[in-house]
Amino acid sequence: MMYRANGVVEAKARGDRNVVGTVALAHDERHLRRKLLILQNGARVLVDLPQPVALHAGDCLLLDNGALAEVTAAEEDLIQIRPRDRLHLVELAWHIGNRHLAAQIDEDRILILRDHVIEAMLEGLGATLAPVRTGFEPVRGAYSGKAHGHDHQHSHSHDHG
Repeated sequence: MMYRANGVVEAKARGDRNVVGTVALAHDERHLRRKLLILQNGARVLVDLPQPVALHAGDCLLLDNGALAEVTAAEEDLIQIRPRDRLHLVELAWHIGNRHLAAQIDEDRILILRDHVIEAMLEGLGATLAPVRTGFEPVRGAYSGKAHGHDHQHSHSHDHG
């Protein structure tokens, strides 16, 4: 079966619409405009959106027959970073953000992609680290655009002198 997707329905707006299948995508694969996806049931979806979108787990592609294909977060190899306390979490998040790394910031932990150099830095800052394999929903940057096509571009320099 081949479908064409030319729209997106946010997870909170999908209601009880028919979902014909799911596709698990890594965090960097969920930013797309045109792509051929294979659903877990083998059906193919040709994604042809008017502009790039950043999808979150649970969002759906609107198919040409009115049904939906759900996007889920594929499991990725990550590092779970546990702080000593809430202030330490903020400090660790600052260091990660200063390096422009994709990060999922939760109330009691931060998740990032595996990187031995960053892991050593975080351990040096007193964080407790553990490898995990789970879905990854990093915070979208202020300039990265919102989901569903509100993309913005920017440029800036890092003048540290």
